[in-house]
Amino acid sequence: MDLTILWFWIIAVMFVGYFVLDGFDFGVGMSLPFLGRDDTDRRVLINTIGPVWDLNETWVIVAGASLFAAFPEWYATMFSGFYLPLVLILVALIVRGVSFEYRHQRPESSWKKWFDGMIIVGSAVPALLWGVAFANIVRGVNLDVNHNYTGTFFDLLNPYALLGGVTTLLLFFVHGVVFISLKTEGDIRLRARKLATKAGILMIVVAATFLVWTIFAYGTVASALLAAVAAGALIASFLANLRGAERLAFGLMAGAIGLVVLSLFASLFPEVMPASNDPANSLTIANASSSAYTLGVMSWTALIGMPVILLYQGWTYWVFRKRIGRAHIEVSVH
Repeated sequence: MDLTILWFWIIAVMFVGYFVLDGFDFGVGMSLPFLGRDDTDRRVLINTIGPVWDLNETWVIVAGASLFAAFPEWYATMFSGFYLPLVLILVALIVRGVSFEYRHQRPESSWKKWFDGMIIVGSAVPALLWGVAFANIVRGVNLDVNHNYTGTFFDLLNPYALLGGVTTLLLFFVHGVVFISLKTEGDIRLRARKLATKAGILMIVVAATFLVWTIFAYGTVASALLAAVAAGALIASFLANLRGAERLAFGLMAGAIGLVVLSLFASLFPEVMPASNDPANSLTIANASSSAYTLGVMSWTALIGMPVILLYQGWTYWVFRKRIGRAHIEVSVH
């Protein structure tokens, strides 16, 4: 297989890993006002992702670094054209991470409420803007002959992209709530399952609308097949949640999110940044990639490093696999 094609799909898989793993982190953060009736409930919710959220977040660093090395033209065009949305995502991720560490540093309820609010916003903003960004990449943006973005920030807020943002927001929210039902016990677990059912109906309608729009406007045969399987996985996850099969529901949600991401990449291929104003200005895997030598070195590095990373992350999840509940939260002066 041509190394440019291989690395296009490796980067797709890396973004699958990021959206699946950090996606439920975002969902847990967004669930605080719905499931956190008091400070103990909110501590339970935060502790479900406490040991893993920072590890999950590193996937976006790996994906971004790989994109920079394998497709520098794509990286330059995307990060310069989408500068403001990506900065907002970065600020939100920083705010969220700081809030996890600082909310317990003082006993006042107002202090905790402030940081809880930042966790919610710091989770919702990336969940929305990642969908907006990827939908714009699939849709295409205005590029000049040097592959520079010539549009404005408000051009990115078109109906298709906003629908993509709402889709990822709802996907991650339900993904996180299903994760909570998998990781907690007692009343929170039951309430999470009910919330996943209610939000799941809206999620299926919105996601189906977005996928159908994508297929008819920008899709290929491969992307349509992936989207169809993703839709089936979403419905199956919803039904599994109704039955109380939490592991199955979570696994199907993870699979559905991964298939949605792969469907978007399949809609792009072989382009990486379509030019909506002039197809001649589009970036493709051929004119955006690094040299064959660079891609070869990266391939050997990935072959050695990725199994180690996956084994370590799998071990981490195994160690912290047990459920938690209110009884596990120690009474503290904070």
